Amino acid sequence: MSSTTARPGWRAKIHEVIYGTHTPAGKLFDVVLLIAIVFSIIIVMLESVQSFDSKYHDFFNISEWIITILFTIEYILRIICVTKPKRYILSFYGIVDLLSTIPKYLALFIMESQFLTVFRALRLLRVFRILKLIRFVGEANNLTRALKQSRSKIFIFIFFIFIISIILGTIMYLIEGPDNGFKSIPQSIYWCIVTLTTVGFGDITPQTPLGQMLATLIMIIGYGIIAVPTGIISAEYVSSNKNIAPNHGEACKSCGTDIIISDSNYCRKCGEKIING
Repeated sequence: MSSTTARPGWRAKIHEVIYGTHTPAGKLFDVVLLIAIVFSIIIVMLESVQSFDSKYHDFFNISEWIITILFTIEYILRIICVTKPKRYILSFYGIVDLLSTIPKYLALFIMESQFLTVFRALRLLRVFRILKLIRFVGEANNLTRALKQSRSKIFIFIFFIFIISIILGTIMYLIEGPDNGFKSIPQSIYWCIVTLTTVGFGDITPQTPLGQMLATLIMIIGYGIIAVPTGIISAEYVSSNKNIAPNHGEACKSCGTDIIISDSNYCRKCGEKIING
């Protein structure tokens, strides 16, 4: 049974509005919710601008309290109207809903904690439900699976890059020395990593011809290194797609879990009925 299954009676009506994306009332509720989330995020960002905050502080504060109270009521109603409230509370969306509600209350005791309300941006993920984009979650799951399968290769690659950075950084320290800004081996390794990743802050630069030649070599190596993790993940992604069931890209419309067995009638994770075909 899904964690969002409605309780009987008046709770069922609330459930239909809050979770019913296929009903007019449910769609309207989700659209209004997203507008409130966006409005709240904009207020938090403007509140951090001193000129705006000094002029509209009372408006920002009142608006934030109104939205926080509304989100608190919504969070409580979500718990009340489902048969398994604990499952909702511990779910991803349940945790996000809670994190987006408590910062304003914490601001009464901890200064500046109201800016943590930017966690509400995570609630915008509900747009997948509203726009019926939940099927794309299956593709996201495939990418996550590819990342997990390639993590050992990526770890070895990063470890190799770290060793290379130590060696090249040490060589650069011996070439340039403290007189040219390379005051220690750790600082030289930092410079090497910045150069190897093509970031190039420019706070330390080689001055000698030999040091500049080594820096040029590191830059060229850096361009090749950037492509390696992408190639590893891409290969795992293609390989995993070849070894999955034909309809593996489909996902449960309720929780987004991949549908693996083609003749399944119910989602293996949340128990939602699957409509085949």
